[in-house]
Amino acid sequence: MIYNLRKKMIGICCAAVTVVFTLIFIIIYAVSTNMLNTTMDMMTDRISDGNGMFRPFDNDNPMPPGMNVFPDFFTEETPFSTRFFTVWVSDSGKIMGANLDSVSYVTQEDAYAYAEKVLHTRAERGWLDNYRFKVFDSPVGVGIVFVDGSMNRSITSGLLTTAAVVLLISLIAIFAAIVLLSKRAVRPIAQSYEKQRQFVTDANHELKTPLTLILTNLDIVEQELGRSEWLDDIRTESRRMSRLVGQLTSLSRLDEDGVSINKTEFSLSEVCEDIISEFTPLLERRKVAFSSDITPGIFFVGDEGLVRRLVAILMDNAAKYCDEGGKIRLSLAARRQIQLTVENTFSGVDDMELGRLFDRFYRADPARTAGSSFGIGLSIAKSIAEKHNGSIKAYKAAPGEIGFRVMMK
Repeated sequence: MIYNLRKKMIGICCAAVTVVFTLIFIIIYAVSTNMLNTTMDMMTDRISDGNGMFRPFDNDNPMPPGMNVFPDFFTEETPFSTRFFTVWVSDSGKIMGANLDSVSYVTQEDAYAYAEKVLHTRAERGWLDNYRFKVFDSPVGVGIVFVDGSMNRSITSGLLTTAAVVLLISLIAIFAAIVLLSKRAVRPIAQSYEKQRQFVTDANHELKTPLTLILTNLDIVEQELGRSEWLDDIRTESRRMSRLVGQLTSLSRLDEDGVSINKTEFSLSEVCEDIISEFTPLLERRKVAFSSDITPGIFFVGDEGLVRRLVAILMDNAAKYCDEGGKIRLSLAARRQIQLTVENTFSGVDDMELGRLFDRFYRADPARTAGSSFGIGLSIAKSIAEKHNGSIKAYKAAPGEIGFRVMMK
């Protein structure tokens, strides 16, 4: 139990940190990409404002509104450090020419090919390879300016890579810290649980001896005085208490961490058939309609005794709580996992807290509980399922019907 609690805590903490770090990286990526595009758009806007060339950098040509996001970005050296070229296209779509003075490795054919691709996309701005382009109106038709953004993109890519590496290393370090500190975090719970488990174990041992003496002395008294209603009541309650002690002992053992179970391969289909045959006379006496859908040949590796007890608990629970003249269905199928379901009619399902059915000593309907019921059978079933790396869930099968589904690998 403590081991599972620790695993769950580690999983939740690691998931939360991963989500936060992922959001941080997404924000860094979005901001960096936006800054890159804004910077390159400022360049294309400055060049398109000069009809394909940088306008002189002086007070007579101030920066257009909206382009002073980075006040020191444009300097007198910017036109000489920026690699770009411009292509002009007539209104009819014919390429008129290109200005390649500010690039050295782009031929006229390359420039025309880039322009045709841009015209085909019908986009006003965007990226084409490592060039940021903008389509603008010109005296001859339209102009398309291409600004080399390879260096800017490389810087942005380096920033994102650095951020990703730092976040990943930080994530691994936090994971390691969570794993190392999780044991200390659950230590108070583990100590409290161990005291509780030890108390249950000690109480069980202390109760077994007086219960055995009571039953033995009852036999002696009955031989001398004969049977009576009071002696029968004492025997019934003593046996009932013995069963409770036995169930508490079993539950305590199932909850112990590190306790291995005897795993063997057995036919789960045959186990279900055997349990059904045991409950058939009881269901017939109570006039409960029973049906089953068991896929033959389903084998499972686990503790056969515990799994038998699990199926028996579900059948016993269904028999006790099934409405008079109701019905019970048991099905067993194997898909990705083995699925065992037991459903029965129960008119009070709408008023039940299904999530609490596996709490110890919880009774959904005390007025209908049989005298031998203690409210821990489903807790034992849950412990058995978890001991086999499985799960059990209560659900509303249909109006007026309750079901229990066990999933095991």
